[in-house]
Amino acid sequence: MTKINNSELVLHQDGSVYHLNLHPGELAETILLVGDPARSTIISTFFDSIELHRHNREIVTYTGYYKGKRISVMSTGMGTDNIEIVVNEIDALFNIDFTHKVAKEQTKSVNLIRLGTSGALQKDIPVVDSYLVSASAIGLDGLAYFYADADKAINTRMTDRFLSLVKPEAHQPRPYGVEASPELLLKLGYGWRQGVTLTAPGFYGPQGRVLRLPVKDPNFIERASQYSWNGHKISNFEMETSALYFLSLMLGHKALTVCDIIANRVNNEFNPNYKKSMNHLIVEMLERVSVL
Repeated sequence: MTKINNSELVLHQDGSVYHLNLHPGELAETILLVGDPARSTIISTFFDSIELHRHNREIVTYTGYYKGKRISVMSTGMGTDNIEIVVNEIDALFNIDFTHKVAKEQTKSVNLIRLGTSGALQKDIPVVDSYLVSASAIGLDGLAYFYADADKAINTRMTDRFLSLVKPEAHQPRPYGVEASPELLLKLGYGWRQGVTLTAPGFYGPQGRVLRLPVKDPNFIERASQYSWNGHKISNFEMETSALYFLSLMLGHKALTVCDIIANRVNNEFNPNYKKSMNHLIVEMLERVSVL
């Protein structure tokens, strides 16, 4: 079995993985992922008991129990680059032997459930008490193409259809289409609106926002909003889901994103009082994962 170089799997002197600062066994097999470190702490307050609290950089991790179910919650920070680090190191904690630095022969599949906030791209999506499940995602970040055999996870038909309709600028990263875990979509996504999520590599220009800098393609959102896949329209913009879905598919994990819709880009609406609806989403998701 090929040994992983020390510079590839970087560990602290105490044996914990570099960015997460965690040891094997410290994470539950069901992990809630949030962008905001403060939201990780908020979720932990709903746990019946906490066995682990670890804080390193923007990554705040708790592992505890909710109604008898062992669950972890971890903040990731924002963007596909951060998700790429987090998912790879979570996988390493379960599927790499840290002592001998080799991949384990028997791999473990874990549940990665992202709870985020997002802006809607369809005018009929409200911004108050509105939750959206990402049945699939289109990545505008290009991350998937840095990995060999990316076509094992990328839905090429979904991707080609998006390219033919939207025709992004030639110099921009090539988009890629990926889908949620069918199992988690069924078991955790019921009762909420589903859609296709656009994952952008930034909050301003990549999502068409103009402050002092104009964007290269001001009509991109209008074209993208016409796209649909499996009966779902492009529904929202956010910054993590495509990488989460792609890496989970490549590594054999199950992933799902559910977002609290707090803005509508078409109607130019924003809900500044979204924390109440986010707390409702947290409690509802804890209930759903407790019976996984």
